[in-house]
Amino acid sequence: MRQSPACLFLRQPLRASSITTVTYRVINPIKHQEHCTSTILPKPPFKMSTTQQQQPQQPLPSLPEITRLTSSCIRILAGNPGPFTLQGTNTYLLGTGPSRILIDTGESKPSWAAALRCVLAEEGEGTTVSIALLTHWHRDHTDGVRDLLSVCPGARVLKHQGGKGDVQVEELQDGQRFEVAGASVTAVHTPGHTADHTVFVWEEEGALFTGDNVLGHGTSVFEDLGLYVGSLERMGKLYDRDRGGKAYPGHGAVVPDGPGKIAEYIRHRAQREEQVVQALRSFASLFGSSSPASAAGIETGSEPAKDDRTSGDAWTVMELVRTIYRDVPESLHPAAARGVVQILQKLQREGKVVDVDDGERWKLASTVGSGRSAL
Repeated sequence: MRQSPACLFLRQPLRASSITTVTYRVINPIKHQEHCTSTILPKPPFKMSTTQQQQPQQPLPSLPEITRLTSSCIRILAGNPGPFTLQGTNTYLLGTGPSRILIDTGESKPSWAAALRCVLAEEGEGTTVSIALLTHWHRDHTDGVRDLLSVCPGARVLKHQGGKGDVQVEELQDGQRFEVAGASVTAVHTPGHTADHTVFVWEEEGALFTGDNVLGHGTSVFEDLGLYVGSLERMGKLYDRDRGGKAYPGHGAVVPDGPGKIAEYIRHRAQREEQVVQALRSFASLFGSSSPASAAGIETGSEPAKDDRTSGDAWTVMELVRTIYRDVPESLHPAAARGVVQILQKLQREGKVVDVDDGERWKLASTVGSGRSAL
């Protein structure tokens, strides 16, 4: 029987003409919120450090549909490239024997099921997926479960917090270990991107399958900033300090220095937080009673509300966004606003900011009785 080009790729390089280069750009983040994974936004207008200056966006490197990354790991793209999935969702087939582990299943694209079937046939008669581990609930990682079961009917499917619907998904426990010939992985619950997010420690390689907490390009989004940063810190400690190790992300190319990339993500989040604090702290004293946005020369399209706040020191989220991201196209402000809200909520839990008018505006908290900022 004639093999498809996807099958042949395991034996010979893929022709350059058959590789599609996907240039990443952000579009309509509200419409795509459920699938939103990566946000690459230009840096703010005011200087804070040399690492925060605006960087030109580069085209993403092309990734073949099927790549043997190591003797026991094959990456299969899910066939869903796009502005928020980068080159597509990465799925990973682990092991060297007839029984394999699969990490994530893509989002039910026919090309992925065909590629999986083809890879299993190339790996030898009787090779099948016995265990499928899902990093989190987002559809671009889970919608391919039915396709998987059509190819490998006996596969067990596991995810933290289980699953609902007509497909049985077992509960994945924090610390649960799975082993097949050539590969052993341990699940570690790392919430933040989503509440159920899980990464997997690959023992033989000293590496992590990072899901959407760490990507091959750009930065990720999150549901809860505090949990997300805590998970990043936990992930960094999963690496052997002397050995280091790679990160195999849910989207994008393999990261050679996993601990270094995680540290970079943590610094990035701290810098974003400092940008919000700097705006809250600085502009009130600089511009007095003017509203923050109007003082910065930005049209808001509405009159400031009257309340008992200290003049000029309370900001709406969009005033913060228009100031911090003033050089960013306004169409991207909703994506930036979601991140700013997460930062404000984290600072509020830490007692560093307070909301005014039921969260309509935000200001720095003051030490009780002193009139001094808590920051």
